[in-house]
Amino acid sequence: MDKYGIIGYPLAHSFSRSYFNEKFENEGIDAQYFNFEIQSVTDFPQIIAENPELKGLNVTIPYKEQITFFLDELDKDALAIGAANVVKVVHQKNGNTKLIGYNSDFIGFKQSIEPLLEPHHTKALVLGTGGASKAVIYALKQLGLESLLVSRRPYPNMITYDQLTPEIIQEYTVIVNCTPVGMYPNTEQCPDIPYDALTKQHLLYDLLYNPDTTLFMRKGLDKGATVKNGLEMLLLQAFAAWDIWNR
Repeated sequence: MDKYGIIGYPLAHSFSRSYFNEKFENEGIDAQYFNFEIQSVTDFPQIIAENPELKGLNVTIPYKEQITFFLDELDKDALAIGAANVVKVVHQKNGNTKLIGYNSDFIGFKQSIEPLLEPHHTKALVLGTGGASKAVIYALKQLGLESLLVSRRPYPNMITYDQLTPEIIQEYTVIVNCTPVGMYPNTEQCPDIPYDALTKQHLLYDLLYNPDTTLFMRKGLDKGATVKNGLEMLLLQAFAAWDIWNR
């Protein structure tokens, strides 16, 4: 039986195990999907060593960037992004195992947001600086949008939340939340941005999907903005991961 799984910490919220195991059962695939909850990315090689039936892994918070240092190869997109959320485990004839990193986050996000984009959507604010935000910026660039990162702390080529003004909000009509702020159970929290400056020209995209409508999204709806959560992106990146593992 083939094995697949996900590494991250914590994993109680992860949808991947139930999604893939249901897929395997429904489609008669002789495989099983496991949660590999590790408190340090340095435990990753042990997962590979102890599970010789592994064919593929998903990678989630907080290891999407750190995992790249443990892989033998990155495809061109994962290399450009600097983060991998899919690992293909290739068992070679000489007995060695080759680990190849891919990024399906950008695929899922790009396919999900593209139908919502209008001609006036030319600039995007990306809230958060982790591996997911890197994939989002990469996808937005492919779609022809200019991005500006917003961080809690000052870094080069980024702005902080304190620097966000109504004028910036009016200029950047796409806003993508790549932070966990507002995720269940903290549903009455939201990123600290000037919501009063939002208009019906804005598109607010939240990578979160629990709750279905986050406070970030609700505040957008109050101003007539278009909003979307991350559930479709999650499904699309899972489809892409399955394709990658079975090429």
